[in-house]
Amino acid sequence: MSSTLSRLDGTVPALQTGWRGHVVDYYELAKPRIAYLLLITTYAAMLMAAHGVPPLGLTLATLAAGALAAGSAGAFNCVFDRDIDALMTRTMTRPIPMGRISPVAGLAFASVLGLLSFAIFYIFTNPLAAWLSLAGNAYYVLIYTMWLKRATALNIVIGGAAGAVPPLVGWAAVTHGIGAPALGLFALIFLWTPPHFWALALMANTDYHRASVPMLPNVRGIPRTKVEIFVYSAVLVAVSLALTPLGVMGLWYFVPAALLGGVFLWDAWRLMRGPTKPLARLLFKYSLLYLALMCAAMVLDRVIG
Repeated sequence: MSSTLSRLDGTVPALQTGWRGHVVDYYELAKPRIAYLLLITTYAAMLMAAHGVPPLGLTLATLAAGALAAGSAGAFNCVFDRDIDALMTRTMTRPIPMGRISPVAGLAFASVLGLLSFAIFYIFTNPLAAWLSLAGNAYYVLIYTMWLKRATALNIVIGGAAGAVPPLVGWAAVTHGIGAPALGLFALIFLWTPPHFWALALMANTDYHRASVPMLPNVRGIPRTKVEIFVYSAVLVAVSLALTPLGVMGLWYFVPAALLGGVFLWDAWRLMRGPTKPLARLLFKYSLLYLALMCAAMVLDRVIG
């Protein structure tokens, strides 16, 4: 996400030309930085489901198909949001607003990635993983991108379900079903999404205002957004800790979850009480580390607990 922060600071990335430039453009169209995070949660669920390392072939097929699915969703998003992206400092250098890739070519690219993803999931993993991944992508593109994002300040709250699907896919890839730990990780990602993206929105609120995107800071104001971030952070931490008494996770998970959650709450409290931009940046960056370490704690608990 360093690229996201650099764009918020007004730093324009250097553009390559020739065939290398075309490769980079299509790579960027797939929003790879988001895909990395989704693959981490997918693999964490696979490790939990297998109580260790799953078979190499299954892992490679699942992660390859997951990367293609994430790239397809990202590319569809870039195609449909090209008018918004052209108005925002953070996104105006994306390939479609800059005219380096046409909307038709972007749509074809997204479609091919989606078809390849479904085929790999269906043939080399299992049908349940394939359909779960397709459902997550459909929700992201049709419900979030084409409707919620432009319609309501609750876009991130409702749309966050799409980003929480990969753990279900990873678990299904190993077990051909859906288990409680995967649902627990789904809940954590769903609750993590609003404070994570609202922290970004606090840094980019002028961008969202310019593009008429109804993000919470622009609709309800910055003070209200800070309060909402703290409330959602508190609910996130409470739910994360409740997974142990509910029997979903054990003590190997509970201790690091409590420590990581304490830092998250402290950062959210400081943001609510202090200066906006620097503390929003701090929370945004920590939220990424928090999610990765929470996945690690869940894996540790399942493997050695």
